[in-house]
Amino acid sequence: MLSARLKPAVTRIITPVAAFALRRGVTPNAVTWVGAIGVVICALYFYPRGDFFIGTLAICLLALSDLFDGTMARLSNKGSSQWGGFLDSTIDRITDSAILLGVSIYLINREDQLAYVVLATLITGLLVPYVRAKAESFGIACSGGVAERTERLIISLTAIGFNGLGVPYILAIGMWLLAILGLFTVIQRLSLIHI
Repeated sequence: MLSARLKPAVTRIITPVAAFALRRGVTPNAVTWVGAIGVVICALYFYPRGDFFIGTLAICLLALSDLFDGTMARLSNKGSSQWGGFLDSTIDRITDSAILLGVSIYLINREDQLAYVVLATLITGLLVPYVRAKAESFGIACSGGVAERTERLIISLTAIGFNGLGVPYILAIGMWLLAILGLFTVIQRLSLIHI
């Protein structure tokens, strides 16, 4: 939903930078790996320590690599590849999970019951793309939904970052919202499947 509206505008802004990186010999897959490793390290280092704001800032900067690699692939002479698409999709699951896992570790260490909600959010976050991938493997179109990856990432990072600034209840609100929207999106996608 949101990504379909924002992506064209963002792509226009980052295209010159992506073209420059390609001319310097940087590959889209290298950008994917560097961004992913950085996000995982930051999420599992900062979040379990409770450094939510600085961790979120670092992750937001590193998450830009997700925009660059796709643009670079489209601009390159080789174009987008099946391997690149597979790698990007797999890396998205890893980075999204690392973010929620880092928050879960923090909450579990403090015996905070919100950890259960974050774990539920992690599960629905994995189910949303799984349902689509499985349906598409049978030739069934199954995209869309109220909370695709972009929306879920914005909600989670906003809630985590503002929690780091001391905004009360924002983490609980964000995680409950994610869990509910994730479940609703899974149900939406399942309702599209008629085998």
